[in-house]
Amino acid sequence: MRFLGLVLVIAGFLFFGSCTNEPEQDEFQIGFVQAMTTDNWRKEMNRAMEVEASMHPGYKLQIKDAQNDVSRQIKQIEEFISNEVDVLIVSPIQSVPITPVIEKAMNAGIPTIVIDRKIEGSNYTAYVGANNVEIGKNAANYIVSNSKPNQKLELIEITGLQTSSPAFERSQGFNEVIAHQENVDIVASIAGDWEKTSVGDNLKSILDSVGSIDYIFAHNDRMAMGAWEVARSKNLEDSIQIIGVDGLFGPSGGIQLVKEDVLAATVLYPTGGAEAIKLAVKLLEGDQIDKNNILGTVIIDKVNVEIMQNQFNKMNQQQNDIEQQQSIIKEQVATYNSQSNLLKIMVGLIVLLLLLGFWAVYLVFKLRKRKRRLELNNEKIITQRNQIEKFAEQLKVSNEVKINFFTALSHEFKTPLTLITSAIESISQNPYKQLKDFAYETNLISKNSGRLLRLINELLDFRKLESGSFRLKPLKTNLYEFISNIYEDFETEAVRKSIDLHLETDNKDIMIYMDRDMMDKVFFNMLSNAFKFTPKNGQISIKIEETAEDKVEVRFKDSGIGIPKEDFQKIFDPFRQAGNNTKPSSGLGLYITRQFVELHKGNISVSSHQGAEFKIELLKGKRHLSEYEFSEDTSEIRKEESEKALKSTFIPEELSQSLNGNAETILIIEDNEDLSYLLKKRLLGDYRVELSDGTDAIEKAFEIIPDVIICDINLPEKSGFEICQELKRDLRTSHIPTLILTALSDEESRIKALKAGADSYITKPFNFEILKESLRAALFNREKLRYYYTNKIDQVKDNKFEDSEQTFLKDLNQIVEKNLKHANFNVEDLAQQMGISRVQLYRKVKAIMGISISDYINSQRLSKAKSLLQETNLNISEIAYEVGYASPGYFSTSFKNKYGTTPKKFRN
Repeated sequence: MRFLGLVLVIAGFLFFGSCTNEPEQDEFQIGFVQAMTTDNWRKEMNRAMEVEASMHPGYKLQIKDAQNDVSRQIKQIEEFISNEVDVLIVSPIQSVPITPVIEKAMNAGIPTIVIDRKIEGSNYTAYVGANNVEIGKNAANYIVSNSKPNQKLELIEITGLQTSSPAFERSQGFNEVIAHQENVDIVASIAGDWEKTSVGDNLKSILDSVGSIDYIFAHNDRMAMGAWEVARSKNLEDSIQIIGVDGLFGPSGGIQLVKEDVLAATVLYPTGGAEAIKLAVKLLEGDQIDKNNILGTVIIDKVNVEIMQNQFNKMNQQQNDIEQQQSIIKEQVATYNSQSNLLKIMVGLIVLLLLLGFWAVYLVFKLRKRKRRLELNNEKIITQRNQIEKFAEQLKVSNEVKINFFTALSHEFKTPLTLITSAIESISQNPYKQLKDFAYETNLISKNSGRLLRLINELLDFRKLESGSFRLKPLKTNLYEFISNIYEDFETEAVRKSIDLHLETDNKDIMIYMDRDMMDKVFFNMLSNAFKFTPKNGQISIKIEETAEDKVEVRFKDSGIGIPKEDFQKIFDPFRQAGNNTKPSSGLGLYITRQFVELHKGNISVSSHQGAEFKIELLKGKRHLSEYEFSEDTSEIRKEESEKALKSTFIPEELSQSLNGNAETILIIEDNEDLSYLLKKRLLGDYRVELSDGTDAIEKAFEIIPDVIICDINLPEKSGFEICQELKRDLRTSHIPTLILTALSDEESRIKALKAGADSYITKPFNFEILKESLRAALFNREKLRYYYTNKIDQVKDNKFEDSEQTFLKDLNQIVEKNLKHANFNVEDLAQQMGISRVQLYRKVKAIMGISISDYINSQRLSKAKSLLQETNLNISEIAYEVGYASPGYFSTSFKNKYGTTPKKFRN
């Protein structure tokens, strides 16, 4: 018994020793000072932080709420500094007062992450938050995009607390966009404090004085709610559209307010809580992080509010599941640690204490069961996380597709607008001419107005299809005659582009029931796409045949670029186009075509071999359209639509160039033939103009070595960026000024063009006088460089150069100087050593210095001779032979012609 007691004492000692001697893991302390007072916002941010922190064992998060009190927030930050937390996260109430205490934390060696609102200066470790300038722009763009053309709008802006950075930045972004809209006025601005109580009295007073307005933009959803209550009190809630910011999820959040028609839209403003914790963890793990971490935003309105609410519901449910699973994991880990310690003791005493041995076996069995349950829970969590990541990726792809759609659509609108405004400008500058003298310009206005109308109708058709409001009006129609009318519209275009266009059928009397307006758009779109992607001298065919007793097949085949097989289905989706399509388009044409065909119970398919072939199958008879009203009218009532951009009976005359040999040459690289022709017509009076559609741009630039290049960005084979970069890198063309003329007006494209070497960037639609002044400036700047190089030939070899022209001259000087003493050294030898042709060398030297290459070599010989006369005792004949002159007499004559004195007198 004593032995057993001793064993039990030892076992107890080992048990308590194993339980108490387990070293505790050090925890990293993360302190967060909250600024917001709104329950929804505070709960959303705090919860996101707590969930993210719980996923990182060893990290402890402590949250303090300043309750919108600046002095209290400063005190809380100082408490965290004195407690020496590992990372400090601060959401500043006001920028200026909080800046010194954050600098104090940084000076104390505590990494500080600023979230949601910025401070003065940049003395912090990282910033997490949305781009408030972009939020203001998004709100303004939403108002502009939802307004009708030329509609006069009146707005009221309700700003946040004036001392906070979000209020300043949101107002800045909003006013930047509105300032460019001539038909939009901000009639008043109310300074709020983020709470809806700060809105009432001022807004009532403004509405009493100005009456009803169109839009109110409030810097957050709470003030937007206050604005709505004021509008409701004056029975104006239905006439005023209110836009807020935050887009919080919950009963009183912005998403619910949009759904209840209280707000027209809200801009999603993510809390950034989870992102801040992730940055803190990376900092403590020694990883590098970005200084500025900008979160994405999106407009939430009636179109996507249901989707966003469903997404938030799903994410909220998944977040709850994660929290529950993590709680279970913690319990299981604690149980596992406890049982593991007990198992160690049982293994040590199993020989002496069989009872404890059996108990240990039981515990192992139980532990395995719980471990398996834990593994299953972990697998479930991983699956849910993968689903969230997949959903986020899908959302990202969807956003990119829509962004590409609006970018392409803006290009589609800007090109015809450029042609219209340029034609109007040309007419307005010559008011005394007869209108018939402007046949080309008026044709441009008509044709491109029709093109704009077609784009607008395409958008309207898409909207009707999405809402399901289209209804067929079937008429009995001769299919061949109907398609023939559309075919005739494209004959002029086929002649202009030398395209072999033909229509064939095995039966010209095929009668089907169809909605003529819809099918007119279908067949027109098919032919328009065929012409768009078929090069000059190509082929387009239309074939109509009966494939069965009740079926008719219409095939459109072209010899264009074709369509990749993997894109056969994608091209019929909205906002999508084939991967090899570099031409801008709305991405709606084929989608609308398929919808119209399917409304007729037909089918459309595509194949691609040496071009693309679209096959449309339609049913004969009435049974498949029995739910619609029919008409037996067989007369061809077909409206001539101004929207058809390709329809034109005007063929521009060939422009002749009758300038003198000293006129500068301009190479215009533009795939839009109308714009190319218009630019050439306007510039021919002052310049020699050459054209390229982009397919031969590089080769043509090398061939003619123009004085200036005007280049578009969206071109068939290479983009304008690539063409500009390639020409600037090539020795033969690096000196040529390049003007980018494009519909892309975003900063990213502008920066990319400048990095590629462009000298100027002009966006469509443009003022022709600005283009002409830009050309004059480019040529004037090149003339100044020419003067510099011509008068600094002697010094070029001694300087350190950076740009390609100076490097070219340096290499040129070195080769010439190396071969000066060789009397037979000529232009051909120099061109061969430079690696370019004689003609290209001549044109480049002439463009840079304004002299011929022979004169340049002779100038270098005489410059060398001048130095030898000053610095050596060689006689005149020796110096003449030293610099490559075969005759001392000819040397003396050349020297006198350049310096005004003979070599002998110059030496004396």
